[in-house]
Amino acid sequence: MKIVVHIDDAAQWQAAFAEALPQATVLTSDAPKEERKNADYLAVWKAPEHLLQEQTQLKGIINLGAGVDYLLKTPGIPSDVPIVKLRDAGMGELMADYVLYGVLHFYRSMDHYASQQKSTVWQPHDVPEKAQWPVGILGLGAIGRFVATYLSQAGFPVLGWSRSPKEINGVRCLHGDDGLDELLGQVHSVVTILPDTAATKGILNAERLAKLPKGASVINPGRGSLIDEQALLDALGDKEGAGHLRGALLDVFCEEPLPVDHPLWQHPKVIVTPHMAAPTPLHEAVDQAIDYIKAFEAGEVLATVNPNTGY
Repeated sequence: MKIVVHIDDAAQWQAAFAEALPQATVLTSDAPKEERKNADYLAVWKAPEHLLQEQTQLKGIINLGAGVDYLLKTPGIPSDVPIVKLRDAGMGELMADYVLYGVLHFYRSMDHYASQQKSTVWQPHDVPEKAQWPVGILGLGAIGRFVATYLSQAGFPVLGWSRSPKEINGVRCLHGDDGLDELLGQVHSVVTILPDTAATKGILNAERLAKLPKGASVINPGRGSLIDEQALLDALGDKEGAGHLRGALLDVFCEEPLPVDHPLWQHPKVIVTPHMAAPTPLHEAVDQAIDYIKAFEAGEVLATVNPNTGY
């Protein structure tokens, strides 16, 4: 069995795969072409076109992350090879911590205190009951479900939204266009954890941002394409006291790295983080990838990525 790995710090992944599968030949994409071609499995994150095109006998492709948009858009990806992706693999808790921080930032008025500190203003703010601070989660896949449950267990009322009906204990689940409108009209913080697909691109546009209650906040650790950035800027307004929305915590952007001249960098109501909300934990991810390989080898039926839906 031959496995080729392509990801940042590929040597660490190579060593982890080799330790877990001593019978396999595990190479990184830096190996000579003659050695890396004709692999049985690719374990990749943002694989280059040539790596896909030079393979002729793949049994499966393992996407070393939850988002498959980059992989599906790569020219040369074989249409007859099953693709699996990491589902949570330790990322759920990291994402949930990030989202909880974002919700608490606005719930506990940390944005107001940061502004007051600049003006040496000493002014406590009331703390509402958590029951009065509903949070909306857009996207109820493996990670979205984890985040929704995490927020619910922290005491916040949680509304979840997905394309099709879902059920999660402690979470009010909505679906479809009407369900999305209903969610947006009620929540103080909305969190986007949807995949990047044609159906989700710009899902938070000007019209939908306007449906949020005045003073609501936006938290996006999902995909940059989910939010119309100009519409968000317009909804935030040009200064701290203006605009329909109170603020935003943004981890992902339409263009990354975020260009240095982008107005989001300097906006007083925006916190920018560099796509770090949920890095892939090595050992949990390798364990899941190995389980995938063993399942492929055993001829088991796996839940694979649907290229038509993008997840």
